[in-house]
Amino acid sequence: MTDILTATASLLAENGAPPSGNPLGASWVPLVLMVVMFYFLLIRPQQRQRKELQKRIDAMKTGDRVVTTAGIHALVHNIKDKTVVLKVAEGTMIEFDKQAVAAVHSKESAASTAK
Repeated sequence: MTDILTATASLLAENGAPPSGNPLGASWVPLVLMVVMFYFLLIRPQQRQRKELQKRIDAMKTGDRVVTTAGIHALVHNIKDKTVVLKVAEGTMIEFDKQAVAAVHSKESAASTAK
């Protein structure tokens, strides 16, 4: 196949027609570069943040301060398999999915930032 292309290009060059390259040959390079940049600038950092949040959710303990995706600030009262019971106010408990937790502030980190 490449022999045919080479022979065709040499015949066109001999006949005075300018040799033309493959019109799709160089157009894929910018596309590939855009995809690589998109991956490193958007996808990879988001995956890293999601893994970090998942580690914090898995390490969550009773008494930690959390913020839910709804913006509710609360204390962790009880942890179950897929849900967590949050204490919003004195005597007010709300049960959320663990995935609804947007930020976890452990007791140790809260105590160290308060000092």
